[in-house]
Amino acid sequence: MTTLHEPVVTTTPADLSVWPASTTEPRPGDLAVGGVPLAEVADRFGTPVYVLDEDEVRERCRTYRHAFPDAEVLYAAKAFLCRAMVHWTEEEGLGLDVCSAGELELAVTTGFPPERIVLHGNAKSPRDLETALRLGVGRIVIDSPSEIARLAAAVGPDGHQKVMVRVVPGISAGGHEKIRTGTDDQKFGLSIADGYAQHAIARILDQPQLELTGLHCHLGSQITSVKPYLAAVRRMVGLMARLHEQHGLVLPELDLGGGHGIAYRPGEEALDLTALARKVRAELTEACATAGLPVPRLIIEPGRAIVGPAGIAVYRVLAVKKTGDHTFVAVDGGMSDNPRPALYGVRYAPRLVGRTSGAATAPVTVVGRHCEAGDILAADVELPSDVRPGDLLAVPVAGAYHLSMASGYNLVGRPPVTAVRDGHARLLVRRESLEDIRRRDVGL
Repeated sequence: MTTLHEPVVTTTPADLSVWPASTTEPRPGDLAVGGVPLAEVADRFGTPVYVLDEDEVRERCRTYRHAFPDAEVLYAAKAFLCRAMVHWTEEEGLGLDVCSAGELELAVTTGFPPERIVLHGNAKSPRDLETALRLGVGRIVIDSPSEIARLAAAVGPDGHQKVMVRVVPGISAGGHEKIRTGTDDQKFGLSIADGYAQHAIARILDQPQLELTGLHCHLGSQITSVKPYLAAVRRMVGLMARLHEQHGLVLPELDLGGGHGIAYRPGEEALDLTALARKVRAELTEACATAGLPVPRLIIEPGRAIVGPAGIAVYRVLAVKKTGDHTFVAVDGGMSDNPRPALYGVRYAPRLVGRTSGAATAPVTVVGRHCEAGDILAADVELPSDVRPGDLLAVPVAGAYHLSMASGYNLVGRPPVTAVRDGHARLLVRRESLEDIRRRDVGL
């Protein structure tokens, strides 16, 4: 473990605008996060390695609590989950949004109160539902008509379970077509437009063991504008007004999901959280007043916006190759630990760390080690022209959807996760070993 005492070199804000707030440059070219040099983390834990700034995670949790003091803030566990992350979010007063029995059991066995957990999923398995009921999950979000009868039967005639209904509001928002979930042409939720949402709600009301507490919607991911959320408020309150007219129903909760956009590279736009909170609160109050309804308690589900900017991925350069006009810098990771560039075309801003370079920068493409032409981590980025094998590259904004989407491709093993804070680094999730892989392979 290391505590820094060297003087800190000042860097321009633009240089580190997408890095954790604790990022410093104790020596030229040698970035430190949470008081720990990234080069030291790489030497101690090997590469690739994920580095998570605990204070950045906690501060982002607090920012949400302060921006939405009257709302219930649920951390979306799908972005990244481990026992430490469960502990941090619980200590900072957030609830949890989980999508599987695995996420749920990890949270509860770590000590997270199950009544503060919401279970999602467009196709929940019998194990998902059984685990949720056994552990006493707070709410289950119903996503399809068939789930109503399955859940009611699992609860039993003498049981009780709070539920919500995921509604498709018919709003297109998000940074890529594959992460837009608020329209009628995708797999999530029940549509307002064709009446399926209203029909499902009527069926739930006929099940006395199911208590409908509210409506849920999720518009997509990487949304950087407040306007789609305001449109969602209006449509959801409109549906709540119709339900009140038809059934005398007054729902106490409205969940607007998450999808709050963050910047992956300097200069990119991010969602203004303060503006979102202020405008959503005003829109919800006005819409409910017009409809003659009490204002429901708001629920939001940030995931990426809490953990994404707190994470860094550190790789070691294995090869530098010039092919025609292109320079390829190959590292010891790739699409097995970050499939997002291949899936969504996400662009990152990697940086040389661990040494200083006086060379001019040149455009390069940072690629992974896997047997796919699409295994590209960062295309056409500027790096020092003397980048060479053995160098370290650090990729900021790597806390969300990296390890959680990591695969076993080429059996290279998933990287470890380390946490840094106050000059100390510790291991949260160890590296997946060849022995781990062998133990799962039980047949001949």
